[in-house]
Amino acid sequence: MRLIARTVGLALAAMVGACAAMPPVTTAAGPAPVGATETRAPVTILVSIDGFRPDYLTRGVTPNLNALAASGISAAMRPSYPSKTFPNHWTLVTGLRPDRTGIVANRMLDAARPGEVFTMASDDPFWWNAAEPIWVTAEKAGIRTATAFWPGSNVAWGGNRASEWPNTLTGGTRPEDWTQFNMAISDRQRVDIVVDWLRRPPATRPRFVTLYFDEVDTAGHMYGPFDPRTNDAVAHVDAAIGRLHDEIARLGQPVNFVIVADHGMAAVSADRVVTLDGFSNVDDYDVVEDGVYASINPKPGHEAAAEKALLGPHGPHLTCYRKADVPERFHYGRNPRVPAILCMPDDGWTVAAHRPKRVEGGAHGYDSFAPDMLALFIATGPAIRPLGKLATFDNVDVAPLLRDLLGLPPGANLDGDDAPFREALRR
Repeated sequence: MRLIARTVGLALAAMVGACAAMPPVTTAAGPAPVGATETRAPVTILVSIDGFRPDYLTRGVTPNLNALAASGISAAMRPSYPSKTFPNHWTLVTGLRPDRTGIVANRMLDAARPGEVFTMASDDPFWWNAAEPIWVTAEKAGIRTATAFWPGSNVAWGGNRASEWPNTLTGGTRPEDWTQFNMAISDRQRVDIVVDWLRRPPATRPRFVTLYFDEVDTAGHMYGPFDPRTNDAVAHVDAAIGRLHDEIARLGQPVNFVIVADHGMAAVSADRVVTLDGFSNVDDYDVVEDGVYASINPKPGHEAAAEKALLGPHGPHLTCYRKADVPERFHYGRNPRVPAILCMPDDGWTVAAHRPKRVEGGAHGYDSFAPDMLALFIATGPAIRPLGKLATFDNVDVAPLLRDLLGLPPGANLDGDDAPFREALRR
């Protein structure tokens, strides 16, 4: 579905936080129903397209995203380290880097929960409670929210796991409406969920919504970022965004869109692999994660042997650090959930305890300053002036922008601020 040049007109028709009476609109989906016009307050929709590199916009398959970028602002956004899915999605909605949110990886251990492992299916608030997501902040302020997927949005934030019944949670706050992630739910169904929320009467209509697409990341992992099948996935999501825009326009609903990715994607190869067993005794330590980095905890009594073998450079493409010595620009290593030693390969290289069976396609998690790791950012709507392309900024600045769009006060002690967007914001 093709976007038409309607977004700029909407932007000129309303100011942030103000109500806007929308005229009938005509889109690729046809004319909007004519009748009594409701005065609707602007809604903010945060869309994540997992693994979407900014240069995907240059491949001739994203007419809808390109139109939205042209009607507002866009940038190549720098993720936080590690440039993985869960740490960066939580940073985007908290304004804090992974070292402060506690979501420091897709797989984690915590000494306070011996024997437990955090995975991307973990919804125990224990893992998440260190940083408040924006939907909780909004709900506390009386702003209704709804999430059609977002890592962590199914968590009863601030709650606890009952000691008497370990599988029972007590307390906590979720969005007023939320859906559990399921890859089998199609792009069309995801868009329909959001549109149906916005069809509600004002009393139950959300003012902040999230939407998440995973297929670009999945294709990037399977085929690599330059494969035609990855371009096909990009085109499919672009069509879904176009349909979302058109369906919402038919409702006469003013929307501030903030469209982001959590990270980019780098091509990997079996020719670019470093194995830990080539220069260390793997019996001296436990590997928590490997692949785009190796996070390692020496076994008790083996600390000296592990450090002697691991710390320092290993050829031109891999360096291992104590967590306290990770270069400052990564803002990483102070959280107790970060393992004791971090081995960091160059962009596009793989590090593993043993020679992996398969290394092909794409991966992410590398140096957040690497060009391959840069992420998509687009914002457009009645609150955004059409100023075009912005300089690259850190993704900790997105949460402060969302606070502005929702009329929330600036957060205290955040790692980012709204400086990259101030000229573009309609106050």
